[in-house]
Amino acid sequence: MAVPGTPRPIDARGWLFEVQDLKASTETWLRIGLLTSFSHSPGENEETEDTTSFDSDGFYEQDVMQRGASISLESKYAADKAGKRDPGQAYVDEDWVSRLGADSRNPVRWRHKSQTAWVLWDATVSPGEQGGGTTEKTSWSATITRCGKPSTAAVTPPPAGGGS
Repeated sequence: MAVPGTPRPIDARGWLFEVQDLKASTETWLRIGLLTSFSHSPGENEETEDTTSFDSDGFYEQDVMQRGASISLESKYAADKAGKRDPGQAYVDEDWVSRLGADSRNPVRWRHKSQTAWVLWDATVSPGEQGGGTTEKTSWSATITRCGKPSTAAVTPPPAGGGS
């Protein structure tokens, strides 16, 4: 039995991922729904420089020259009976993935529901494969790659009428 106050593992299904709708007239965040798994890779795109010298006495040395990170999201392709898509998935597929150059960046945020702060990234997105078999639902996936230094923001209550 765990001692009260002892840290416990958190549920993977408690993570929230949102993309900012840059077309909206007010700050609007769209939750990416029906996630089935995610993978955060905090060392993605890291670059190091070997600094080993004769003075290292045979021990390896290095400096980190660049930090990077990415998140891969997997989900079920989501739409209602009328064909209206999950807002977060639709924004990624229909608004974000086709942008190039400086326009290819978009804000994203993520956190576990037990946390009191969002992690904020300026990021690019790469669409993933979609597919499925005879007795399966259609898959959906995307990889979000951080651009620049991350920041944080406090979780605030949603405005009256919903939203996040």
